This record gives sequence, C-alpha cells and structure tokens, in this order.
Amino acid sequence: MTISPESSATPTAAAVSFRTVDLRGRGLTLAGLRAAVPRARQHTVADAEQKVVDIIKAVRTDGFTALSNLALRFDGVQQLHPRVPAASLARALTELDPAVRGALEESISRARRFADGQRPRDLDVELGDGALVSQNWVPVSRVGLYVPGGLAVYPSSVIMNVVPALAAGVQSIALASPPQKDFGGLPHPTILAAAALLGIDEVYAIGGAQAIAAFAYGVEANDSGPALEPVDVVTGPGNIFVATAKRLVKGVVGIDSEAGTTEIAILADATAQPDLVAADLISQAEHDPQAASVLITDSEDLAAAVRTELDRQAAGTKHSARVCEALSGPQSGVVLVEDLEQGIAACDAYAAEHLEIMTADAPAVAARIRNAGAIFVGDYSPVSLGDYCAGSNHVLPTSGTAAFSSGLNVTTFLRAIQVINYSRAALQEVSGHIVSLSGAEDLPAHGEAVTARFRHTR
Repeated sequence: MTISPESSATPTAAAVSFRTVDLRGRGLTLAGLRAAVPRARQHTVADAEQKVVDIIKAVRTDGFTALSNLALRFDGVQQLHPRVPAASLARALTELDPAVRGALEESISRARRFADGQRPRDLDVELGDGALVSQNWVPVSRVGLYVPGGLAVYPSSVIMNVVPALAAGVQSIALASPPQKDFGGLPHPTILAAAALLGIDEVYAIGGAQAIAAFAYGVEANDSGPALEPVDVVTGPGNIFVATAKRLVKGVVGIDSEAGTTEIAILADATAQPDLVAADLISQAEHDPQAASVLITDSEDLAAAVRTELDRQAAGTKHSARVCEALSGPQSGVVLVEDLEQGIAACDAYAAEHLEIMTADAPAVAARIRNAGAIFVGDYSPVSLGDYCAGSNHVLPTSGTAAFSSGLNVTTFLRAIQVINYSRAALQEVSGHIVSLSGAEDLPAHGEAVTARFRHTR
C-alpha cells in the first residue's frame, strides 16, 4: 500500500474511461514491453527538489522554530513543540473504537508472526583449521518511521513500519505523522492509538519533508522541549515531497525506498470472475487519482465484462470521483496479450507493487513471476488482505522498482557485519596468494603487512 499525496482535495466526478494497450502480434523486447505498459506520469525532480532543499536547510538551521513555522504554513497548526504527550497517546488508545482495536490487534499479531520468521540467522563458515569467517546480523540503533496524512488515515502503516523494526531488535523507534487541525494539532487519534498499541511512546506531530529532515539530522533541544535525536534509518511512504526528502538525505541515513503512487496489476484469463477483478482494480484506485490499476489478459470477453463492472461498481463506491479519475488516467487500463506466456512477460516488465493472479492454476502461474512487490494468488487473496491482515508487509516497491528492490521487511533494519578470525597457521597457508595478488594489483604493502607477521617468533 503506497500512500496518496497529503492533500484533502477531492477530484470532480467523471465516467470511467479504461484504455486499452494491445500487445498482440507485437514481438516486443523487454525494453519494448516496459515502454508499452501503462505508467503514471512521473513528477520531475525539479517539481519538488528546490522546495525540499529549502525545507531541509530551514530545519537544520532553525530546528524546532522552523518546524513550528512549517506546521503553521502547511497544516494550519500553532505548535510550540511537536512531541506528542504520553497522556494523548494513552487517551487515543482508551477512546479507540473496540472493533478497530480488535482489527489492529489481529493485524499486529499476524505481522509479528511473519516478521519474526524473517530474521536471518548468523553464519559461521570454517574455511580451514583456524580460518573462521562469520556473518552477524545486527540491528540499527534507532529508526524514524513516517506515517502520512492525506486522503485517508493509515494506522495500518504504523503496524507495517513498527513491527519489522521491533522484530529486528531496534531499541529506539520514533514515529512522525502530520499534525491535524481537527485534532488540536496532534496526528489523527487512530494513528496515536496504533502507536500506543505497539508500545511506541516517541511520537511527533511533524509532516512532510520536514519530518524526514528532522529524523535525518536531529533537532536540538530548546526552551519548548527536548531534543529529537537523529536516526540511522528512515522508512515510510508519503507524497512527492517526502520521497524527494528521503532521496536527498540518503547517505546521511538509510531509507527503505522512494515510494511512488500505489499500483495494482491483475493477470487474468477467461476463468476469472469479472466482478472480483473490477472490485480489486477499484480498491487501489480508491487511494488516489494517480493510482494505477492495470488488467493484463488474453481474453477480450473478460476485458469487456470487467469494463462493464467498473462502470457499475465505480458509480456506487464512496470515493467514486477519485476512482473514476484513477481508472481513466494513462497509468491504468487493459493490456491485451496473445497468451499466458506474453502475459507473464508483461507482468515482469511492469514489475507491479501488487500483482494478483486470477488464472487457471494460479499457484503455478504465480511461481513463474520474477518481478513484483507482492503476489496475491487466486480469488481469495485480494490486495486488501495484504493491506491489513495477511501478515505480509504493505510497504512495497512501486514504479517498476520491484525488478530490483524488495518490500519493507526485517532486513531493512539490520546490517550484516562480517567477522574474520584467522590463526597464525591459517594466515600462513594463504600468505603466498596474498603476496601474489597484492603484487598483481601493484599494492605491495598489502603483501608486506602479511609477511611482517611471520618475522615474529611468537
């Protein structure tokens, strides 16, 4: 689940115009397929970079004063210090709807079980007598997790960011979410309640690029409150300004990814149920007018039936205008393919954030997919399941980056440290090779650092 831009604007209602990309009879290369499949219009770096550079500079220079000014400018909130009081966290949890609390607790339980199973094992490899090389997985010390505002409220993103960090063994976790004018300048109370459920007590009412800057560089204490200590890793989705800020601070801190707008692709054949296909396309279009919903199929009949269902279902859904705009955009549409083979190739070229398989023998087809953030197999594994209660993580790569990157997981918060422990005899066994290779690279001092050890008798 990639989050929509942090805006409350609602698009004007419009009819669905679900376009067609016909790949049949076109022997396209991988590059050709990547160019042909629907894509969202990408914002250029220039759209946001200078604004984000200015925000980062302000936060680094003026600290909490800058954060207060930015909260007033962007969120309409007067703010002395952004730290959320412990009493507000406790009250949000106490006042949480019991049904929502139960749903969050179930989501947390399933996410924890999956995350606990992800932690890689430390490794010792003995390469000879006295020659031991190990790899130890060590958690980063502190992380900053960002949970956006926007067109919806995302307590599920609190879970998806916090649970793998806890499973990794991170000892210090800070969370930021935009201040909300309607809630006294605090983040949405459901966000606060989710944080409290997970035991996160360091929560800040900071939004946008300024939250990323505060996490990356830290903010010194002042008369209004304590310092915000810098973190080692920043994760969490957001709008273009958040993504740009993460890119600009990468190298100062680690980041999970520069997430783009959410997307779903569905690989379906004539056995698929059109009403379910349409419902799932709409479920992602609901996020944002720029969300991408793509159907890849070799069945013209299915494509026609899905169009009919999209018109019917989109007209009746709560966020109809937003959905219609997303489904009608250049990022959405039907991709017609010759057969299943070309369909799989199109899926791998698209490298969807979310890929549903609705074909005959869906598990076998899913096993052949190489590029996807997450794969949802069959009629009873919709993306909505992954968004909330599957146990999987919904922070996933977008915009084709699933071809080379992974969704948020425990290893996002771990580092693999290699440990080399050789005895004198073990080093002596390979000393000649080291001298030969150092000479070949014209780095003789490397070899001399080895031979020097054997001039000593001890």
